[in-house]
Amino acid sequence: MATTDETRGSRLRAWMLEGLSDMGKGRPSRPAEPAADAGHQGQPWYRVMCLTGVDYFSTLGYQPGIAALAAGLLSPVATVVLVIVTLAGALPVYRRVAEESPHGEGSIAMLSRLLSFWKGKLFVLTLLGFAATDFLITITLSAADASTHLVENPHLESALHDKQVLITMILIALLGAVFLKGFLEAIGVAVALVGIYLALNVVVVVTGMWHVLTEGHVVTDWTSALTQEHGNVLVMIGVALVVFPKLALGLSGFETGVAVMPHVKGDPGDTEARPAGRIRDTKKLLTTAALIMSVFLISTSFITTVLIPHDEFESGGKANGRALAYLAHEYLGNTFGTVYDVSTILILWFAGASAMAGLLNLMPRYLPKYGMAPHWARAVRPMVIVFTLVAFLVTWIFDADVDAQGGAYATGVLVLICSAAIAVTIAARKAGQRGWTIGFGVIAAVFLYTTVLNVIERPDGVKIGACFIAGIILVSLLSRLGRAFELRVTHIELDELAERFIQDISRRTPRFIANEPGERDVAEYRDKIEQIRADNDLPTTEDFVFVEVTVTDPSEFEAELTVRGEVLHDRYRVLTVESSSVPNALAALLIHARDMTGTCPHVYFEWTEGNPFANFLRFFLFGQGEIAPVTREILREAEPDRDLRPHVHVG
Repeated sequence: MATTDETRGSRLRAWMLEGLSDMGKGRPSRPAEPAADAGHQGQPWYRVMCLTGVDYFSTLGYQPGIAALAAGLLSPVATVVLVIVTLAGALPVYRRVAEESPHGEGSIAMLSRLLSFWKGKLFVLTLLGFAATDFLITITLSAADASTHLVENPHLESALHDKQVLITMILIALLGAVFLKGFLEAIGVAVALVGIYLALNVVVVVTGMWHVLTEGHVVTDWTSALTQEHGNVLVMIGVALVVFPKLALGLSGFETGVAVMPHVKGDPGDTEARPAGRIRDTKKLLTTAALIMSVFLISTSFITTVLIPHDEFESGGKANGRALAYLAHEYLGNTFGTVYDVSTILILWFAGASAMAGLLNLMPRYLPKYGMAPHWARAVRPMVIVFTLVAFLVTWIFDADVDAQGGAYATGVLVLICSAAIAVTIAARKAGQRGWTIGFGVIAAVFLYTTVLNVIERPDGVKIGACFIAGIILVSLLSRLGRAFELRVTHIELDELAERFIQDISRRTPRFIANEPGERDVAEYRDKIEQIRADNDLPTTEDFVFVEVTVTDPSEFEAELTVRGEVLHDRYRVLTVESSSVPNALAALLIHARDMTGTCPHVYFEWTEGNPFANFLRFFLFGQGEIAPVTREILREAEPDRDLRPHVHVG
């Protein structure tokens, strides 16, 4: 029975961690070569567009109602402003992001290159907090709106009354189950849902336009009321610009469009450094989605504004959060309306799929690499479970209320678009493209204005985003602290002279001296050897090789090591290494030397002066500090067998 349980446990673990990279765990090794058929991997761009489209297109379920509440009779005009900003602002920005960052990191990676050290990591964590706000609220808000359509369906309203939170959680759990099954299944479901949903919306829009044409007075009544309320066209445009930030949810699909970019199938000749086919097809994806959505946004905002009484948009009204569903029931009957409701519920439920795909692509690219997440965070299935549980918590906190989550959603979307606009402006300036720099700079200013206005009007969005940021930073730092003694060198490369030093010294007892380089003169190395011999009572016949580690960026967690050998003053053999952490570099080199020669090496240190706690903080933040005991602890964790573990001596 015990054997059966262990077998089941190992199978479950293997299934949960399927596809997990071994980078950063165990002994350093050579990195895997890229697959020869990298250009053939992925899905056609139009299929991936459907995955991002379940987020982008599904906003039709609530966007016309939000626009009507925010702008009233001006809803169609405000929506035209939104479309102009989309096509002239967001689309060019994200086409450039796709070109500059073709591996799915998006604008976060572009901006992170400008900063190094810990300030760069904290900046990335802040942007990841807003990305998490955007993507997770997409999951919870869309599921909540799907449950609203379900609860308010005329056939189900009495049976499902007051069960919205439970229904929302069930929908989120089902979404997580799809991703536990596999990503290809998610894309297949998205294609079917988007195709059916857009077709049904075409029917609703055509029917609505027909009623507008046959009931000519509704347009006359609308224009008369509009003129009476706002006076002239300039005032209308001014008011539309003021209310535009409240319509920002209509920009939600672009960040996920570049986040899932690695799943776009490239050309056979694509390389990892320059996947030209993937970039070209991602631009097609972004452009096609934006054009489709622009047509639907303008047409749906127009027909819902002129055909639906305004009080129906208010809280408790039949069109609140479901304006197009209201028209479907009103003009095409309850049978078609119910079919439309089912399609809307399904696409709103699955809108979280693009957000989940964005999270699964974005978070594992940064947090494990920074040492700010457990190693298993590189695997898809454990992360799906984590994100699903967080979505449950958000749903419970906000009581599955769509309006309560709208501010956080808009804030997350706008901050990410702002970061993208700023990133491409900087990229264009570095490339010497003056025209693009000015153009992107203007777009960035527009989005900054929109973001600031949104934050002033709905500060709850920033508060929620700040909670996500604080949570990510806290968990990240605790994870980094917990992984402080992990061997995290991914690969070691020795030059010819360094390899010769190690092979030669292994014929005797291999002894290394860890040396912090100073003047590097004869006296430094002579005195160091004499001190090590005296402290450890070693005979003068023993031979040594010095190891000197120079710290580069201590905020980096994983790294490759390049070891170079040199002979100083015609007698002292020195191995020089650059690394983010002195103890990690030394531990990795010792294990590599043991594996290369079959002989267990010895390394000699001096005790570090100063307070042990302060020295540990120096190690944690700056890669130095209490070198000897930390090196020994890293070796102990990496090699549990004491007989095979390199020996550490301190004097």
